[in-house]
Order: sequence, then structure tokens, then C-alpha cells
Amino acid sequence: MTAPINAPLTPYATLLGFTRYVDRTGPTKATFVGGLRRQRASRHGFNPHGQFVKALKADIAFHTGGSHLAGVADLVKPRWRPLYQALVPGATAWLESLGEPAGIELAQTRDALAMLGDLPVKINPHFGIRYADGHAEAVRLHFDETPPSEEAALATLHLMARHMDAVLPHAEPVLVDVRRGVTHRTPDHVKPAQVEQWLAGEAAAFRAIWSTAA
Repeated sequence: MTAPINAPLTPYATLLGFTRYVDRTGPTKATFVGGLRRQRASRHGFNPHGQFVKALKADIAFHTGGSHLAGVADLVKPRWRPLYQALVPGATAWLESLGEPAGIELAQTRDALAMLGDLPVKINPHFGIRYADGHAEAVRLHFDETPPSEEAALATLHLMARHMDAVLPHAEPVLVDVRRGVTHRTPDHVKPAQVEQWLAGEAAAFRAIWSTAA
């Protein structure tokens, strides 16, 4: 049974959407949430990075050291080639920073649903990595032209860590800035309780804006 056309849309955010929201200030927060709500209502959405992620995962899984990344720009439509060409150098540098290709394995991650107060947030790492010594990382990729802000990175890493038992047990969350080939980890000085309190406030405001945007 389909929902009535005028049925209210329940507030909901992906990890990407929520972390982009916390990175905004003032009126831009309301504009951003309104855009997310309209996108949800229209059910429209397209991920331009799909082929790129597939190539990166293939290089990890098959220990090919970047050969899939090197050719991926030729596999996508011409409109996406400049984007892929901008992403490949940093991603290749990051891949090389992991060490010998034979020393890492691709690990399966699972999505999780975080509740921040009454706001559901989908936690969806792109993939996991397992190293020869046994330790693992759950990887979320950042594709934007600008580096992730401290707030966006902290929110991403905290929410991934919060649900790591479901995502990839015993793994460490990492956020990889693809264009620059830089890995972000949770700073040692961060106090999870304070981050949780901050995000709870952001989630409450997100819900309020979502409701007023109806």
C-alpha cells in the first residue's frame, strides 16, 4: 500500500546529509534542510561517484595498486570525466600510503541506523579495510572540492564509531579526503559525551527545520 500523496515526510538524514548540515551556520542550515526535504519528496538522487568507488574497491580487493583507478575516468560519461580526473591522483596517493597492496584486504561493512534523539541518520561507510596485522578500518570517503571541516569530520567519525559494532566490529573509523589523499581520525583529546551532546542539539534543530519546511 502506498502512502497518501499528502502524507507527512518523516525527518531523516544520511550521514553525508547530516554532516553537511552541521557544517553550516545561520540561515544556510534552513535552506539546506529544505533542499534535503524536497529531494526526499521527489525521490530523485544520483551518485556520480559510484564507478569511482567500485574501481577503488577493486584495487584493494585484487591488490592491483591503482590500475583500476588509472582507467576509471575512461569508463564514465564525458560529463563526469573532469570529476574523476580530479579525484584519481589523491586516491592513488592514499592507496599507496596503505603499504604493500598484498598486505591489505577489502572488508565488508554494513549500514546502520543511528538515532540522534528522534532523528534517524543512516550510517553508511563506503567499505572496510583489514590489514595483515589484523586491525581494521571502516572508511568513509569525502569527495568535495574543499577539505572536510573539523566539525564535519568529527561528526562523521563519532557517528561511525558509535555504531561500529554493527558496521564493522572492532574497526576504527576513518574519513578519507579523496582529492588530497589525507586520512582523518578522531583526535585523542575528543570527549565523546560532549560530541554526543552537540550532535543531539543539532539533530533537534534539524527536525524543527524539517517540520517548518513542510
